[in-house]
Amino acid sequence: MTNLDLYAKAEHLLGIEEATEALYNLYRSELDEYNVKTLLDVGCGRGGFIQRMTSDGVTCKGIDLSSLMIEECQAQGLNAECVDVKDVEGKFDAVVSIFDVLNFMDKKALITFLDSITNRLNEKGIFIADINTLYGFSDVAEGTMSSENENEFLSVDAIFKNNKLHTKFTLFEKNNDGNYTKYQDTIIQYFHKIQIFQNLTGLKLIEKQTFSLYDSKDKMLLIFKRR
Repeated sequence: MTNLDLYAKAEHLLGIEEATEALYNLYRSELDEYNVKTLLDVGCGRGGFIQRMTSDGVTCKGIDLSSLMIEECQAQGLNAECVDVKDVEGKFDAVVSIFDVLNFMDKKALITFLDSITNRLNEKGIFIADINTLYGFSDVAEGTMSSENENEFLSVDAIFKNNKLHTKFTLFEKNNDGNYTKYQDTIIQYFHKIQIFQNLTGLKLIEKQTFSLYDSKDKMLLIFKRR
């Protein structure tokens, strides 16, 4: 099991439903300003956003590197695939990466990723993503939490150091025999300075706005247009 699949198994215990809905509403509001007929959701998770955009008449495709997430999308009849963005066919009016997707890559991987995004956009296409601010990492994300239900117990321990957030997930899942299976892995997220996004060859940063998701100014929304 990959660390992304572990996250997929534990996500329902994290209490992020309200934050996710707030992000979906923000992205929909921003996309309303553009004539978007086709959309690619990179890091689509369980497909909540493409469901909403499809209901608005937009033709959507979702991709995610977690096979568990994609299985749930496909079970709902959504157009979703477990594939890297560089291997996606076709071009789109808009591409989105919702909820910290860019923070899961180091600088080198991020630049490669953004080049692939450029190749997936139609002329003058729009790319929208959100990232954690330094405050979001050091004052909001860092720390410990736990959550449980009748069959599961989750412990999360996050440490921010040297511009990296190391988050250890430990999940205990009850089996049919009453014993528990333990899953444990660490996910690393990277803080990115805004200058990285201001000097891209294929994408032009046309708007940036800091907003509050969990606490004051913990997130930043970035909107790019293909050059």
